[in-house]
Amino acid sequence: MKTITLLLCLFLSLITNGQTDCEDANSYLVSAYSHVKNAYDSNNLSHLKYYSSRSLESLELSIETLSSCGCETALDLTKKSIDLLAEVESVETFEDGRFYVNRARNASKESVIEIDKCEAGMYKNKDDVSANDALADLQNEQLKLKQQQEALKQKEEQIKLKLAKQKEDELKLKKQQLILSYKEAISSNIINYNETLKICDCNSHKAIEDINESDDLSSQSIENIKTYYNSNLKKLASNYISQLEVCDK
Repeated sequence: MKTITLLLCLFLSLITNGQTDCEDANSYLVSAYSHVKNAYDSNNLSHLKYYSSRSLESLELSIETLSSCGCETALDLTKKSIDLLAEVESVETFEDGRFYVNRARNASKESVIEIDKCEAGMYKNKDDVSANDALADLQNEQLKLKQQQEALKQKEEQIKLKLAKQKEDELKLKKQQLILSYKEAISSNIINYNETLKICDCNSHKAIEDINESDDLSSQSIENIKTYYNSNLKKLASNYISQLEVCDK
């Protein structure tokens, strides 16, 4: 009797674990599908790669639970999606990335359908109507929770993108201010150099002028901008000293 009871408990435990694994896998797959849809709807390569990476993470997390769940079709489709999204990181054009994302999106959608079928199959033989109703309510609540979680995740991504844009704008403004400061310093030095040469009665000197003043450095790094203008300041100073030395002769 004890042996039969133990086997029954073990059997029920396996069923419960299988259901939990399928539910967990379902959650991961729904999340992965949401991200791959965002990747497909992206309008640039950077966002496409970001959401593809998020989808790939969810798919990889689902593999273990899918293996335990026993839903082989969903597992095969998930592996196919993983292989496709793994190609996205190395692509160099938006069109190539979208090609893989589109195929992964279709496979991911099918995996969600298949895992839903697997979950439905676990409960289709239950005779207790009230238990089925309770399960349906639970699934509806789970779906609402998933939707809320996805909404929160999307909001989080929007905030991250907004902060990244703000940081980019701040860096752009910093560069503009730095370039303006250097140009003002160069202009002031040129005026002072030329006035000094006049005072020194260097009438034959050639007027000192700015060097490469039309160069656009807005795409350069802060350090490169500093290096560029420091070099120009040194050249102007060297030119000024050379002309002073000519005046002394």
